[in-house]
Amino acid sequence: MIVKGCKTYGFETRFGPNWPGQRCLAKTRRGTACQRPAYKHNGRCGLHGGLSTGARTPEGLKRISETNLKHGRMTKDKLAIQRQIAAVSRSLRSEIKRIEKALINAGLMPED
Repeated sequence: MIVKGCKTYGFETRFGPNWPGQRCLAKTRRGTACQRPAYKHNGRCGLHGGLSTGARTPEGLKRISETNLKHGRMTKDKLAIQRQIAAVSRSLRSEIKRIEKALINAGLMPED
């Protein structure tokens, strides 16, 4: 916006419908898209969370994590247990194959 004397230039078209910049991606309470300019780092205006830095404390981060949890299938604990079970089953399969080869070589089991 430029002010020269008593005239203001660019004020009407600064954030009008033909403005080429990025708009806020949030929806208003009316259900329409917000028309305010967005901050570059998160795509929201100051009214819809653009100035928010997010949770900083461990309690706040834990609360957000619990809120965003949809189900318990992919938690870190369950994934670690699944990896451990897979490792045990791989070792058992290799041990069974080793025993089968030993039995086949001793002639106590047919090769088929």
